[in-house]
Amino acid sequence: MKLAINKFPFSGQFGSSENGLNAEAIEQGGLPTLLKNLGCDITEIYTAKLALEETKQYGAQNRMGLASHHLADRVSEQLKSGIMPLGLLQNCNGLMGMLAGVQNSGSGINPIKVGLIWVDAHGDFNTPETSLSGMLGGMPVAISCGLCLERLRRTCGLDPPLPTKYVTMMCVRDTDPFEQEQIDRSQIEHITVNDVKTLSPRIMQQVNRLADLTNKIYVHIDLDVLDPTDIPGAGLPVINGPTADELSASLELIFSHPKTAAFGVASYPASRDHDKKGLKSVFRLFEGVIKGVKKRA
Repeated sequence: MKLAINKFPFSGQFGSSENGLNAEAIEQGGLPTLLKNLGCDITEIYTAKLALEETKQYGAQNRMGLASHHLADRVSEQLKSGIMPLGLLQNCNGLMGMLAGVQNSGSGINPIKVGLIWVDAHGDFNTPETSLSGMLGGMPVAISCGLCLERLRRTCGLDPPLPTKYVTMMCVRDTDPFEQEQIDRSQIEHITVNDVKTLSPRIMQQVNRLADLTNKIYVHIDLDVLDPTDIPGAGLPVINGPTADELSASLELIFSHPKTAAFGVASYPASRDHDKKGLKSVFRLFEGVIKGVKKRA
């Protein structure tokens, strides 16, 4: 099994550094060794960077978009070469680059249809009009679906946007009121925490639904989806989430489907995970992904 690790150090947040410590900590903490021990061949470890002239561009959000396009180009080439891309993302704003890479990984010149399984305690389906905080990190799914910030989405390389029916949200349980109204008006479908805890048939029903609609599926995890006991130091913890073992078992099911093409994790709280319990949870998720891929016929 050929894999590539893609580190995306850009958060898109004003005042934040672009050193990618969250992603770096997962790699340095032993992910390559874990994957090799699981029988995987790591073809490359790539870090998204700006070209020299791009480093002079104004605005963290703009630079994040430019870097996302570089990430997208690399992910696209990996998929075309039969390599599964793994994303280590500073935060959830790395979504657009990963999606764009999958979208542009077809055999022709036209973009392919991409399904998204969004695994997060939060919907990240806000727009500047619905957000109570104005935080860009609460908007990447809405951006990817074409609801706002079109210029940023295009800068990331994601075009066209995803129809909302191409999205399944998993374990989302904390949304803003206007955000929830927007979700309710969409064609997004859902997998609940209880579905994950019970390994409900609903999980594969949703995978099959997306597989019928799209060419490839990208699975994105914000680590605060886990119950806070399994991800100490999460920036926006939400109680009553799945354990790492429970979510790993669900990922094993999801990645047994051949159209599930890429995987990304975001927002590992490296500086607050003092006893590395959260890192162990991250590794359990990757184990589930690899076990699932190995089950493909």
